[in-house]
Amino acid sequence: MKAFTLNIEQKDGELLLKLTGEFTVYTLSIFQTGTSEIFHKNFSNVTLDAAQLSYMDSAAALVLKDFLYKLEEKNISYTLQNMTQTFEDTLDLVRTKSFAMQQESYTKATPFLQLLGEKTFHFYTEFLYFLTFLGEMFSVFARTMMAARSLRIKEIFFEMNESAIKALGIIALTSFLVGLVVAYQSAYQLKIYGANIFIVDMMGLSILRELAPMLTAIVIAGRSGSAYTAQIGAMKITQEIDAMKTMGFDPFAFLVLPRVIALMITMPLLIFIADMAGMFGGILVANVDLKISFDLFVQRFSEVIAAKHFFVGIVKGPFFAFLIASIAIYQGLRVKDDTQSIGFNTTKSVVESIFAVIVCDALFSIAFTNLGI
Repeated sequence: MKAFTLNIEQKDGELLLKLTGEFTVYTLSIFQTGTSEIFHKNFSNVTLDAAQLSYMDSAAALVLKDFLYKLEEKNISYTLQNMTQTFEDTLDLVRTKSFAMQQESYTKATPFLQLLGEKTFHFYTEFLYFLTFLGEMFSVFARTMMAARSLRIKEIFFEMNESAIKALGIIALTSFLVGLVVAYQSAYQLKIYGANIFIVDMMGLSILRELAPMLTAIVIAGRSGSAYTAQIGAMKITQEIDAMKTMGFDPFAFLVLPRVIALMITMPLLIFIADMAGMFGGILVANVDLKISFDLFVQRFSEVIAAKHFFVGIVKGPFFAFLIASIAIYQGLRVKDDTQSIGFNTTKSVVESIFAVIVCDALFSIAFTNLGI
C-alpha cells in the first residue's frame, strides 16, 4: 500500500495540487487538512494532478466532489489532469448519485390522495388487528367462564386496588373542582335572572348524566390505561410474554382478563364517588354564593332529579372501562422491541381511549334521548 500525500504549490495566481498514493477513506484527513487553508489564499485557478494517484475509493471521490463544488461556489476554475478513466467514472458516479438524492429530497412530497389512501389502509388494518384482539379476548373469557376455577380472582382484586381504588383520591378531587367551577360560573348567570334555585337542576343533570362519567373515564384513561400499556409493553420488550407462552401460560388469561374485569367492576364505584364529589362542590357554591342552604338544596334535588339520571351515568361505567382497558392492553401488546415504542404506544393508548370514550358517550346520549330516558 502506497502512502497518500498531498503536495500544494502556488504560482502566479494558480494552485497546483498533486495527489500521490492511495486516496481512500483512511487517508481523507490528509486531504481535508491540506485543503482547509487554501481558500484563504489568492488564486483564480486550481489544477489537480492525479498522475501519481494509484487508487481512489468512493469515499475519497465524495470528498473530492465536495471540494470541487466549493471551488465552483467561489467562482474558481479548476482543471483535472492525468485522471484515468476509472477515476473519472468514480467521480461521475458520486456526482450522479448525489444529484439523484437531492432530486428525491425535493420531490418526495406525497400526493394528497395517496396519503389519504395510505392513512385509510393503515386505519383499516389496525382496526382488523384490534378486532382480532377482541375476538381472542372474548374466546378466552368464554373458556374461563366455562371453567370458573381458572378465573384468577387474586389478580382481579389486585388490579382493582391498583387501577381503581388508588385512583379514588384524584377522581374525587377532580370532580369536586369541576363541580365547583361549573356551579360558580352558572351561579353568576342565574343571579342575574333571580333563578338561583335552578342551580340544583343544572348541577344534578350535568354531573350525574355526563360530567362525572366522562371525567372519571378521562382520568382513568390517563392514569390506569397508560399504566396498562407501559406495563405490558415493558413485559413484551423483556420477552416475559414470550416466556409465559413457552411455559404454557395464556397471556390473555393472566394479563388481559384480570385488568379488563377489574376495571369494569370498579368503574361504577368511581363514577359514584365522582357524582358525590361534584355535587358537593355544587352545594358549596350554592350555599356561599347563592345563599341556598344544604337542606333546601337536598330537598330540591330529591324533587326534580329522578333516579334514572343517576343510573344513566352508572350504566356508562362498564362500557367506558371496557374501552379503556382493551385499547390500553392492545397498544401494550403492539409495542415493538425498543423503549421509544413504549412512549409512543402509551400516548396513542391514552388518546385513542379518550376518543373512544367520547364517541361512546355520544352514542349513549343519542340512544337515551330517543328512548326518552
